[in-house]
Parts: sequence; structure tokens; C-alpha cells
Amino acid sequence: MASPDVTAPVAAPDAAPARVRLAEATPPIALGPLDGRYRAAVAPLVDHLSEAALNRERVHVEVEWLIHLTSHSVVPGAPTLSPAEQQYLRDVVATFGPDEVAELAEIERVTVHDVKAVEYFLKKRLADAPAVLGETVLPDVSELVHFACTSEDINNLSYALMVRGAVQDVWLPAASALVDEVAAMAVEHARVPLLALTHGQPATPTTLGKELAVLAHRLRRQLRRIASDEYLGKINGATGTYGAHVVAVPGADWPVVSRTFVEHLGLTWNPLTTQIESHDWQAELYADVARFNRVLHNLATDVWTYISRGVFIQVPVAGATGSSTMPHKVNPIRFENAEANLELSCALLDTLAATLVTSRLQRDLTDSTTQRNIGPAFGHSLLAIDNVRRGLRALNVDSALLARELDENWEVLGEPVQSAMRAASVAGVTGMENPYERLKELTRGRRLTAEDMRVFIAGLGLPDDVAARLSALTPGSYTGLAAELVEFLER
Repeated sequence: MASPDVTAPVAAPDAAPARVRLAEATPPIALGPLDGRYRAAVAPLVDHLSEAALNRERVHVEVEWLIHLTSHSVVPGAPTLSPAEQQYLRDVVATFGPDEVAELAEIERVTVHDVKAVEYFLKKRLADAPAVLGETVLPDVSELVHFACTSEDINNLSYALMVRGAVQDVWLPAASALVDEVAAMAVEHARVPLLALTHGQPATPTTLGKELAVLAHRLRRQLRRIASDEYLGKINGATGTYGAHVVAVPGADWPVVSRTFVEHLGLTWNPLTTQIESHDWQAELYADVARFNRVLHNLATDVWTYISRGVFIQVPVAGATGSSTMPHKVNPIRFENAEANLELSCALLDTLAATLVTSRLQRDLTDSTTQRNIGPAFGHSLLAIDNVRRGLRALNVDSALLARELDENWEVLGEPVQSAMRAASVAGVTGMENPYERLKELTRGRRLTAEDMRVFIAGLGLPDDVAARLSALTPGSYTGLAAELVEFLER
């Protein structure tokens, strides 16, 4: 029977069937993985860093600016709002949801300007206030909405509030919980001896807990920096000069009005800006988060390597498949997923930090498009944090392998033996010449047994107490203060 010609081209069908246009599906199909495959892991960020969240914060800033102006009698003749009127305005923010998002979108289709749409949206709420409150002055203060503001006055404050909320309410708690879990693992395994590898070669033993503690310590240091980062804001007009403010109301102390308003929002006031707040605080924050990401990436690659080496055993998930063809596989996918998402997050954060610190003269719009990617930057980081946490929870330590590795590498005791010989030489013991070279000759490129090492020690002529101490030493007990160092995590 003739063999089939596998190189022959496959005939194309006479007429390929038309494909369904996925872009027209209802509900919409996500373009990116954060809004599709990984939505559940990053959903908490939607309330802070989405387009809808941006519009809600814009409404929030406009409402608080109106209340601030009227409460402090900044504009002569403006009435003071009653508690009920202030609450009505703040309820506009509190009840901002899908219907309001859709309403704003309709207004923006006409204005073709997102912040102007917010102004008109809020003015409509003022006009509607009598139907809810009865007699009210709210319709009379309509022109104080967006008073003397440029769009960036609203946007910079909105973004500061959004990013602060995302970091403090979502990202930091998740990152802190992860680091606490790593620290707990460090404490649990503080006294589990581990053969260290430097340059991939057997080296002075440590403990598994101490190595995890190093990573937890590094991560916590970055978290302290992130927790102390400032969130700046400004409200000073089209070029940062209070030009319109002074002309409209010359009697007001506008820098004080600006500072007290920004601080009322819980932000740090920036007194010197162009049309835009300079975004330096964002660059600083994103650099700190990116650095946390990179340390976490180091943790992910180290744990991956420990898994590959057998130090950690992954607990199989019932029903899960590791490979479509190799049934035995349990792949370290959580850590690989984390690596990739941390790299994506860092790429976005680095770009944000580099781009946002530059604006041509008094204003350009590069920051507007750039800032719309803050959500994905934090989303990929949050997804990575989630994956690392899940991955760590599915690990067990193979204590037998760790003990076996240590027992197969007695040559690592060359370091303490030559160090003890140096100390003995300084103390006046004879016959201790060239300790490093003698241990190098004994151990380099060779595997020693316990007997080899003990015979060598016995023939050195060391004081009895030193010889006894060295003879009792094993690779598994040669961990120095590794276990005690883990306690520094608790300080």
C-alpha cells in the first residue's frame, strides 16, 4: 500500500463559511485578559481605576469644590448650603452607578469633552433638586459648578483620589497579605537546613526559612515606602496662576482656598504647577511599586527553581491537568503566570513614570492617554500577587531531599575548617600554614564523604576542643545563625 503524500497541499474549501463577528457580541467580549480570563482576580480595582471610577471621582471633586466655595463664603453673594443640600450633592456621588455612567456617556457624545459632560451632568442634578428637597438654593448656585476650573484641576485631583484608593484599599492589603504569608513560611521553616547554591554550585548551607525571610524583608521594605508615598493635587486654573480666580473674585485668598480644598480631600497640596499637576508623585509611586514587583519576580523565580530542584513539592489539584500529553506533570504555572504579569506591570509602570514627568511648556495631552493605563499596570501586579499566594499555599517541603542533598556535599565544610585553622594560627597553634590552599586542594571539584572530612580534621593538629567541634559538624548543622536571623522579621 502506498504511503500518503503528507507534503501535498490541502485543497481549500469552495466557499468558506462567514464567521460571526465577535466584536458585535452581547454582552461585549473582553479584548484584554484582565477584563476577561482574569477578571475575578482584579475586579476590586474596577471600583478605583476604571473609566467609570474616573467619572465618579470627577463628580466627587466637582461636588466638594461647590460645597467648599459655599461653606467658606469664597464668592460674594453665594448662599451657604444647608446640611440637607450638602447631603443631596454627596448622594449624587454615593449613588453613581451604571445608569449614571450611561447618562454621562450620552452627554459626552454631544460635548465631545469628558469633563464638560461631568459639569453638565451635575448642573442637571442641581436643577432637579427642588423635586427632591422642595425649596432649595441649589439651582441658584449652578454657575459655581466648575467655577474658575480648568479640566486638569478636576482630573488631577480625581486621579490622585483614584490611585490612592486603589493602592490603600486594594493593592496594599493584597501585597501585605502576601508578604505576611511569606514571613509565616519563613518562621515555619526557620530551622530547616538547606544546601545553598551560589552560581548554581553547592555552597555554605543556610535554612529554607532564612532564605524566605530575606525575600519577605525586601518586600516589606518596599511596602513601607509605598505606604508613605504622597498623593499630590492642585486647583489653580488654566496655567497655574489663579488668573480667572483673581479677576472674578479679587478679594479671596485663592492659594489658601486651593490648599484647604486639596487637603480637605486628603491630598498633599502642590503650590507650583503649570496647567497640570506635575505628576512627579505618580512617577515616585510607580517606581516603588515596580521595585516591589521586581523583588516579587525574584521570589517567583527562586520558588520555581526550588520546585524544579525538588525542595518544594506541589500539591496536585484534583481534576487539574498539567500537560495535554504528559499525565504526570504538575507544572509551577502560578509562579510562571506571576513572572509574566509582573513583567507586564513593570513595563507599564516604567512607561507611566517616564512619560508623566514631562509636559511641553504649560500643557500637552500625553498624560491624558497615559494615565488611562494606570488600571492595567496595577491589574497585572495584583494578578501576579494573587497567583503567588495561590502557588505558595500549594507547596510542601521535601525534607528527605534536603537532608540527602546536604549529606552528599560534605565538601561545603571546607569553609569552616579553613576558617578554624586561620583562627588557630592567630592564636599561636603551629602547623596551620596555608589553610585555604590546603582545603582547596582537598575539596575543589571533588565530592567528599563524612569520613574523608573527619580524617582530614583529625590530622591537622588542632586543639582538642576545636577538632571535636569540627568533627561534630555536618552539612546539615552548618547553618550559622540562619534560624535566629529569621527573628529580625518580627522586629
